[in-house]
Amino acid sequence: MTRDYELAFILNPEVSEEETRAILTRLEQIVTSSDGQVVKVNHWGRRRLAYPIERQRDGIYIVIDLILAPEGVQEINRMLHVSEIVLRYMVIKRDAKAAQKDRLERAEREARAAAAAQEAEARAAAAAAAQESASTAAASEEQVQVEEEAPVLPTSEEQQEQSPSEPVVAEKTESVEA
Repeated sequence: MTRDYELAFILNPEVSEEETRAILTRLEQIVTSSDGQVVKVNHWGRRRLAYPIERQRDGIYIVIDLILAPEGVQEINRMLHVSEIVLRYMVIKRDAKAAQKDRLERAEREARAAAAAQEAEARAAAAAAAQESASTAAASEEQVQVEEEAPVLPTSEEQQEQSPSEPVVAEKTESVEA
């Protein structure tokens, strides 16, 4: 039988990021080996303590929501109690109704976020398609305008077909020197 728990602990402020990750990894291993689940990890960061603990004025706060069997909680308690970098810890059994309500709210938020992401992606795809069709339409209009403006020069065959009595007039253009 699994229950909902909230685990809060304070780490020594001199702990490195790797040691913090190692503690979290070890906790996740204990939870998964006990057929549990880590629901949420809140890393609050470095905070001022209300009173000194082991001559430390600050601590790194971490709060974890768990779904776990009671035997797993005993293992977590043992591991945190032995650890030298953990200043204080507390495991609280959450009310089942409140935990279920939190899970439903989280699922609704995730569903809304996913729907909003899909909607934004669809809008971006539609805008890209509209821009692409507009650019191809503009390109075809430019091509038509260029064809209309381009003078038609007679080919060499057409020049030979012209009678020799008709002189071929070529326009002279003056170049402007800069």
